[in-house]
Amino acid sequence: MTGDPDGSETDPADPKFVTALARGLGLLRCFRKNETELSNHAFVERTGLPKATVTRMTYTLCKLGYLVQSEPAGLYRLGPGVLRLGFGALASTDLKDRAEVELRDLCAGDNPNVAAAIAERHDLLAVYLVTHRAPSAILTAFYLGAQVPLFSTSVGRALLMGLSETRQEDLLRRAYDRATSDEERDRLAHGLARARADYQAYGFCTSFSEWRKEINGIAAPIVPLEGDRVFALNVGGVAFLNSAEELMETRAQRLLRAAHTLSLRPMDDD
Repeated sequence: MTGDPDGSETDPADPKFVTALARGLGLLRCFRKNETELSNHAFVERTGLPKATVTRMTYTLCKLGYLVQSEPAGLYRLGPGVLRLGFGALASTDLKDRAEVELRDLCAGDNPNVAAAIAERHDLLAVYLVTHRAPSAILTAFYLGAQVPLFSTSVGRALLMGLSETRQEDLLRRAYDRATSDEERDRLAHGLARARADYQAYGFCTSFSEWRKEINGIAAPIVPLEGDRVFALNVGGVAFLNSAEELMETRAQRLLRAAHTLSLRPMDDD
């Protein structure tokens, strides 16, 4: 097995596996938070691929519109083709339009610094697909495309609770394999145990200053009646403006209702 820049596992020994395609997608995943441009050298360092291979791939991705090369520096940034893929993924489900209504209602109230979002799992990360917050909100992490860990965030834990216990254990083993210390493995195991305990007690998951000290959140899984995609809905924000008590008292029931609504198939127009 080999690893892509995002940490997802691939199997080039599989006769159906297209290594060149995986490498090209791996280049697109090299971009990290707050990075807008990368050089060929950065791609080489992050993928471990030969320089000549990276050069051919960046050229091809530019031709297809997934990368754009700036002049005269020759750096690369993500192109409009990537955005088309992302919006295409959202358009493949009716969830987006319905989600925006629920997110808005979930954030309604006197607190302008609460935010809500819907995420889907990618490997060991939760990726935000739809977000809602007040323009003046003091927030971190709640933005479109943000990637947060599964085992320490409320939204990540909720995604785990949308899976079977067997799949949860598979992902925990994968996280163990990438952990660099026994302390980190203990935190991963605690995260899954906490998720299960919360979900059994409340029907949703919590994370109060566990991922980042300044972030509090609660989240519930969204498991559509049709289809095999699992999503999660969370609400929260900066901890000193969104205490654990406030979230549990004023947002929990709204969160559960919204998650239930989004898990149902929308009614026919007639």
